[in-house]
Amino acid sequence: MSCRVAVIGAGRMGKLHARVLNDMTDVELVCVVDINQATAKAVAKQRGCKALFDPAEAVDMVDAAVIAVPTVKHLEAARPFLEAGKSLLIEKPLADTAAAAKELLDLAQTHNASVQVGHTERFNPAVLSMQKYDIHPKFIEAHRISPFTFRSADIGVVFDMMIHDLDLVLMMASGGVDRIDAVGVNVLGRHEDICNARLSFGDGCVANVTASRLAIKTERKMRIFSENAYVSVDYGRKLGIVVTKEANLDLIQMARTMDLDDLAELAESVDYRSLLKIEELTIDESVEPLRRQAEAFRRTVIEGAPPVVSAADGFAAVQLATDIVQAVKDHPWDGQESTRKGLDILDRN
Repeated sequence: MSCRVAVIGAGRMGKLHARVLNDMTDVELVCVVDINQATAKAVAKQRGCKALFDPAEAVDMVDAAVIAVPTVKHLEAARPFLEAGKSLLIEKPLADTAAAAKELLDLAQTHNASVQVGHTERFNPAVLSMQKYDIHPKFIEAHRISPFTFRSADIGVVFDMMIHDLDLVLMMASGGVDRIDAVGVNVLGRHEDICNARLSFGDGCVANVTASRLAIKTERKMRIFSENAYVSVDYGRKLGIVVTKEANLDLIQMARTMDLDDLAELAESVDYRSLLKIEELTIDESVEPLRRQAEAFRRTVIEGAPPVVSAADGFAAVQLATDIVQAVKDHPWDGQESTRKGLDILDRN
């Protein structure tokens, strides 16, 4: 069984989606849609499919579609497909506002349409490998920095870059976000280019997330601390380690057993590293993340499998990003008093 798919939007991401879908044996790329007729025709010719210029024209031609238009147009482009009950893969973020994201979620639920959100980092081989471990985080630290790319200048760094890590943090932590403290600075335009957010969750977990598009180098890293393990992941280099303590790691008991008065004396007789189990994450780079994402979407369309990143997940990430941007605006500067000490999410409910 195969599925017929349209790609809506022939920009950078639309071209990538068209390439991946066109290479899949059980997927028929029916058409590429873009308001720029020359662009639509060029991509369609390259992939051997039809070129259309209005998303609504493609609805009855396909079983599913990929929405890769600018974020502000996601709701407009997705609406006719959702109202027809078609499955969608919508690029991240789900929408440019929490209200638009909620409307997309409601449309999907009302019309029983499946939506997967394109948080491709979920399909990063380092993330997939990390998920094999049963880790309940107590503290998460994420850094995502890069030079300015001259793309996505219409939104800030929170919606442009940080949202990748927000989705991953929400995937790992539980209990919901209770409190946000954030600071950000805009340098190149009206929107924040650098941001740091401290998120406190209902289960006690704390996440410290930093994003910058004004860095000299590119880094995408995350560290996760739990009671029994420490995980360090480099998404860009697709590397990672997991450090777990051995069952007999009880320093106080060891000192008593060895009749030591000073715990520091352990250093003379015990190699600390021997008390830890250090493993490199097994990284499978045989399939690119975008292809893994497309395969997951195909399973949803053909087999009815639940989306890896659901519309509800996408909405949660957009809502959190919105709250962080608001917390940045509320941050006091130049000795001014803040109207509130952090953004208490509980006050909104």
